[in-house]
Amino acid sequence: MSTPSFLIRDVTIIDGTGASPVPDQALVVEGRRIAWMGPADQAPVTSPETVVEGEGRTLLPGLINCHVHLTADGAPDTFAQAAGDSIPKATLRAARSAWATLHSGVTTVRDCGAADGVVVELAKEIERGAVPGPRVQAAGRVITMTGGHGHFIGREADGPDEVRKATRQEIKAGAAVIKIMATGGVLTPGVTPTQTALLPEELAAAAQVAHNSGRRVTTHAIGRAGIHNALLAGIDSIEHGFYLDDELLDLAIDQGTFLVPTMLAVDGIIRNGQAKGIPAWVVDKAASEAEQQRKSFAAAVASGMRIAAGTDAGTPFNAHGDLARELALMVEHGLAPMQVLVAATSAAAENLGLAHDLGTLTAGKLADLILVDGDPIADITATGRVALVVKDGVVQRNELTTSGPAVPTAL
Repeated sequence: MSTPSFLIRDVTIIDGTGASPVPDQALVVEGRRIAWMGPADQAPVTSPETVVEGEGRTLLPGLINCHVHLTADGAPDTFAQAAGDSIPKATLRAARSAWATLHSGVTTVRDCGAADGVVVELAKEIERGAVPGPRVQAAGRVITMTGGHGHFIGREADGPDEVRKATRQEIKAGAAVIKIMATGGVLTPGVTPTQTALLPEELAAAAQVAHNSGRRVTTHAIGRAGIHNALLAGIDSIEHGFYLDDELLDLAIDQGTFLVPTMLAVDGIIRNGQAKGIPAWVVDKAASEAEQQRKSFAAAVASGMRIAAGTDAGTPFNAHGDLARELALMVEHGLAPMQVLVAATSAAAENLGLAHDLGTLTAGKLADLILVDGDPIADITATGRVALVVKDGVVQRNELTTSGPAVPTAL
C-alpha cells in the first residue's frame, strides 16, 4: 500500500458497532478515510514521523450529537437570548459553539433549529474549511404552529398546505433536515410541554415533502398525543419523548423510529433553577416533567427502541461540548455503556442518514475518530477525557504527551 497519511498504534478499538473492545490494535488514515485497521503487530510499515502512539488509550469513532442549537450558549434565559439576538451575535455564538463541540470529540452534529439561516450558512463554511467545527446537519428554522413552541426560531404554519409550503421553503433555504413541532415545550412562554401542536395531517405533509427530497424529518414531541401523531405521520425521530408507553413503543419499534432523549436539557434546568437566573416558568415546567422523562427513557430502553444520543445543547446550563455528561445520564438511567456508545456513534449516524460514511471505525469510511484516556465501558465519563480528535482525516485537537506526529493538522 502507499505511504499512509498517519498510523495510530497501541490502542484499544471500540468500533461503534456494539462489538467488544479489541486491545493492541492500530489504524491507518489515508487522506480523508480509514485505509486499514487491525492488530498493531500487523500494521503497515511507515515512517516514524507519521506514527501516533496511542499508549493504550481507547480509539472510538468521532462522537455524534443529534440535537444541538449552536446559536444558543446555555444562558439562563434561552428565550430572551434568542428573541433578542441580532444576526451577527447569533453567528459569532454559533461559531464559538461549533469550536467547543469539535474540541470535545464530537465531529458531527444535527442542529435542530436556528433563526435567520445562521446555522445553514455556518454548516457551509465549516464544510469548505473556512471555520473550525463539526460536520453540521442543519434544520434551519423549525416549523411550528402559530404561537407554537420555538416560534422565535421558527416558521409558523397552520394546515397541511401551509406546512407543506413551509417545508419546501426551508429546503430551498438550505435545510439538510426538517424539524417540526408536535407538542408544546419548556422554553417557550405561553405553551405547556404536553399540549398537542401540529396535527397528524400537518406532520404528514412535512414528512412527505422531506422524504420526497431525500431528507429526514424529526420532531419535538413531549406529550403522548403529539408523539402518537408524529409516529402516525412517519416521522424519523422523536426528540425528548417524555410520554412513551407500550403502544407507542411498539409502533416506534415497528417503524424503526429513533428516540433522542436529551436527558441533559431538563437536568440542567433542575440542577440550577431560579437561583441561577432561570425564569420561574421554565423551572416549573421542567420540574413537572422530570420524573416522567426518566420513566419514559427507562421504558424505551427496556423495549429496545432505537436510541440516538443528543443533548439539546444551548438550553439553560447545557453547554456545547458536554455530550459526555449526557452519556453518563443515559447510563445512570438504564442504558448499558456499550449501547450508550452505539447511541453516540453508529445509531446516531443512522439517525442522521450518514451511516454510509460515519459512525463506525471501518476501512473506507471517513476518518472521524477520537482517542480517550481510560475505558469508557468501565467508566463512561472517559468519553470526556479526549486526547486526540480527528475529523475528515485532519487532526483537530492533540493533547498527547508524546512528541507530535507530522500528520495533517487544522490551523
